[in-house]
Amino acid sequence: MGRKLIEGGLAGAGAAMVALLFWAVGFFDLWEFATWSWRVDFFAAPSAQTEKIKLILLDQNSLAWGKKEKGWPWPWPREVYTTVIDFCNRGGAKAVVFDMIFSESSFFGVDDDRALAAAIDRAPAFVMPFSVGRQVGEADAWPPEIPRRCPIRISNLAEWLASAPSRGAVMPKASFPVPEVCSGSAVLGNVIQEPDADGVFRRCHLFHFFDGLAVPSLSLAAYLAGQGLCPPVSPAPTTVGGQTAAPTPSSGPVTVRPQPADEALHSSGTLPLEEITVRDGCCRIGERCIPIDTRGRAILRFRGPVGTYRSFSAAAVIESELRLREGGEPIIRDPGVLRDCTVFLGASAPALLDLRPTPISRVSPGVELHATVLDNLLSDDFLSEAPAWFCILSTLFLSMLGSLLVVSGKTARHSTMAAAAVLPLPVAAGFLAYGLGYWWPIVVHESAVALSLALGISINYAHEWKRRAFIKKAFKYYLSPAVVEKILADPSRLVLGGERRELSIFFSDLQGFSSISERLDPPALTSLLNEYLSDMTDIILEEEGTLDKYEGDAVIAFWNAPVDQPDHALRACRAAIRCQHRLDERREEFRRKTGELLYQRIGINTGSVVVGNMGSGKRFDYTVLGDAANLASRLEGANKVFGTYTMVSEDTWTQVGGELLGREIGLLRVVGRKNPVRVYEVIGFASTAENDGLNAFASALALYYAGGLSAALEAFRMLSDDPVARVYAARCESLLREDEASRDIVWNLKEK
Repeated sequence: MGRKLIEGGLAGAGAAMVALLFWAVGFFDLWEFATWSWRVDFFAAPSAQTEKIKLILLDQNSLAWGKKEKGWPWPWPREVYTTVIDFCNRGGAKAVVFDMIFSESSFFGVDDDRALAAAIDRAPAFVMPFSVGRQVGEADAWPPEIPRRCPIRISNLAEWLASAPSRGAVMPKASFPVPEVCSGSAVLGNVIQEPDADGVFRRCHLFHFFDGLAVPSLSLAAYLAGQGLCPPVSPAPTTVGGQTAAPTPSSGPVTVRPQPADEALHSSGTLPLEEITVRDGCCRIGERCIPIDTRGRAILRFRGPVGTYRSFSAAAVIESELRLREGGEPIIRDPGVLRDCTVFLGASAPALLDLRPTPISRVSPGVELHATVLDNLLSDDFLSEAPAWFCILSTLFLSMLGSLLVVSGKTARHSTMAAAAVLPLPVAAGFLAYGLGYWWPIVVHESAVALSLALGISINYAHEWKRRAFIKKAFKYYLSPAVVEKILADPSRLVLGGERRELSIFFSDLQGFSSISERLDPPALTSLLNEYLSDMTDIILEEEGTLDKYEGDAVIAFWNAPVDQPDHALRACRAAIRCQHRLDERREEFRRKTGELLYQRIGINTGSVVVGNMGSGKRFDYTVLGDAANLASRLEGANKVFGTYTMVSEDTWTQVGGELLGREIGLLRVVGRKNPVRVYEVIGFASTAENDGLNAFASALALYYAGGLSAALEAFRMLSDDPVARVYAARCESLLREDEASRDIVWNLKEK
């Protein structure tokens, strides 16, 4: 055992190393993403801040309404959006955020753009979208006519960029709105978010870096605007701690050059920008510490499927504002539903191509992704990556735990139980970690555990193989395969003794075999017996019976030992039917070889016997002893009296439960027993066997039991084709010749 434990520990460590290597190169990412979706879906629930975020959606109905009712082509006139801003302002919204970039001048002229800018100035706080990225626009520098309204600065930017992959933060290109709509009161926020490798959005960038400025995401800008942290600033470059960071247009290293510290921040006599510190995997915004990776991304905690955030159709909002201006009844009866809320305007119509896959929904409006980021910011409950060192240690621990538990199991059952206990642990730990706020990778742990279990099982197999090979070689000629397997599972059974169990015992014998054996020479007789016994044995073993022994042409078998079989009586009867069918199929073939038609008689009884290893200390067999076994043998012989071929006791027939077709034959008192036994003939399978005449026979037998022998005689005579009925007719005639007082309806058998 000590050697096995050492081998198990080494196997667990090796499995962990293999799994961690695959994890490090990203081999498990796609599977891990799938398990992440399970966790997100399980834990998704609205937060206390979810009601503070509202959506106005440009859905397909809004587009159809604008075209049909107003005659607006797409894109709509920008003046239309002034009604959206004014409705939000009327309802008391805290901030208005557009998820639409007006990168080209309006088709309706510059006055249309200026009308939108004027509405933005009326808004309590407005976030204007633009985009920065690698291939999102033509601009590689900040246009002088666009106000630099990006209200964040990173206090240790140069330090962070020096230690982090700059390609994740520095963006060389940008796409800006036209200057006419860029009101001085509008805060700019970047709408671009990058999905994971499989195209699904699970994380968010809180900021990017473009042309010397730390650019907030649309959601971070919305958060700061809603908190009143977006004062106007001059168009001078943002400086950090006496330095200005100037990125190159490419994704290469970022250079930082000294600049006067206070010039940019105080040139317009305003408050400083919101300061952000990024250090040790934490982006600190005020009192909030948001866990981020080296690329500045945070893991989102999704609140629910599409529709979790209360939304309004853009058409309903526009129509409501127009009616309110005219003193009419609005479609949205209470604009106050937007009070103290951050309101996003975005697209959900498929034609507008702003649908995004998330872990909880394969098709989600992009604006809901921005709403989720803001919700996480307001609730301060972003998820964290589990530390890499902790994942390595936990992988090693679970892997070694699995392999050690398997190799320490004394039986296959113990090893299976160990595997069943350890395999779910990574999944359970992954769900538990999510509840605690961590993304703990399931797949690397599950892979390590599965591999360690496989190696542990292999170690067990290597040790077990030698022991099993020895036992099988020693006992395969003496014991049935089932008994050998039971001994392999528990070698302590290699002792004399038995146990009392209820078994179904099967006896069969060939009719008239003695006369056949006298006519055949030894080779022919041996060949006949081998063929017959092979067929019968195969069927018994297919029904998972235990073959006890052969006695010449007789076969003795039983069910429900050494393994438990709740349906043992049915198995025994089913084997008897199949044996009779098999002999029927080969009867003509055997007739040509022997000159005789071969028939077999089968007796089956169910009862309590002693079963176990019987014999001497040097040679023993797994067999049965008891009155129930003797009765099965007597029933096989009793078939001669009635002309039947398969007879079972009442105890057996009761357990068959209507699965088979048969009939009651009568009451027998066999040799060696005082009490009579009710016996039945098994005819066939209930679904296929014919049952003509069974009811008539049962009625005749009922008359016989009731003492109406004359009526029973006539009823049995009507069934002249039934050998059992003919036997009963003769029996009735014999009893009618006796005195009524001496009549006995029980069959008393004189022979075994």
